[in-house]
Amino acid sequence: MGSLLLVDDAAYMRRLVGIMAKKGGHEVIGEAETGEQAIELFSRLSPDLVILDILMPDMDGLAVLKKIKAMKPEARIIMCTASEQSHHVQEAISSGAKGYIVKPFTQDSLNEKINAALA
Repeated sequence: MGSLLLVDDAAYMRRLVGIMAKKGGHEVIGEAETGEQAIELFSRLSPDLVILDILMPDMDGLAVLKKIKAMKPEARIIMCTASEQSHHVQEAISSGAKGYIVKPFTQDSLNEKINAALA
């Protein structure tokens, strides 16, 4: 399956996503709690997929998405959001995100999104 980089300022959310993704057969190769960490880890680890929170304190997920896509246009990124009605979701998709998942989500819905983004 795929190698994942999890980016969320909440440690419990990274842990939850990691547990669910591992049950889906994926490998978590890195975790970041800030946008700067995410960019550094992405360049160092080259994950197959990034699962990226939109709202973070230092640099929002949209800025991280744009920086990663500038570094590697074919990068695969799924945005994680609390509201699918958010204008952030539309901007993320138009900026190259492969999809998004709305919190709270189930293990099955998360792994469906991961598998679709990796296909």
